[in-house]
Amino acid sequence: MIPRYLTLLATCAAWVLVLAAPANGQIFAWHDDEGRMVLSDRPVEAARTYSVPSATSEIRTTRPASGSRARKYDDLIRQHADRHGLSADLIRAIIQIESGFNPRAVSPKGAMGLMQLMPATATEYGVHNPFDPDENIRAGVAYFRLLLDRYNHKVDLALAAYNAGPTAVDRHGRRVPPYRETQAYVRKIVSVTPIAIGPRRVIYKIVELIDGREVPRYSDRKPAGPYDVVTRR
Repeated sequence: MIPRYLTLLATCAAWVLVLAAPANGQIFAWHDDEGRMVLSDRPVEAARTYSVPSATSEIRTTRPASGSRARKYDDLIRQHADRHGLSADLIRAIIQIESGFNPRAVSPKGAMGLMQLMPATATEYGVHNPFDPDENIRAGVAYFRLLLDRYNHKVDLALAAYNAGPTAVDRHGRRVPPYRETQAYVRKIVSVTPIAIGPRRVIYKIVELIDGREVPRYSDRKPAGPYDVVTRR
């Protein structure tokens, strides 16, 4: 007979392996009986599900994120999402899927932090500490905004580029690449496209010179200086 403490130890070890699954691994998505999108890192047809903390959209996941852990980043998410004219709910969903709101998450490919920044992206956006939530969300949101502009506000292509890189999207005729992981990644979030770039409004683009580098900024408020109108929504 196996001692009770060994059984308990094995159970705990199994849970550790489940919770430690790579943040950006293959994701499966389906809709439950109530029409809510469910996200999972396992190909299951039915499972206990959890809401994405603070999101108003009908998104659920089979891997829960602590409500308090997720809510602690609400102000940062809103701040950076508003700055770039994006939906805070969309950014929350991306963070939930990328890292489960774990600011110390590291993928097998080297992506880091809440929004799973690759080292080159972190460097490009002047991130000194990719595990700092403010720096990570700032750069991740700015990068996603750049991708959204690059692909004419087609959210599916921006998401595909965020997951697989813009080179892969361009190489496949500016379409979602035929990679299982990337296609699943896009499918699981594309259902929130009605909120992806916020309510209808004018988005202005200004360019600031910071340390000799041009940095684009976006706002729904008309700037006093030179600007470009990015889109009317």
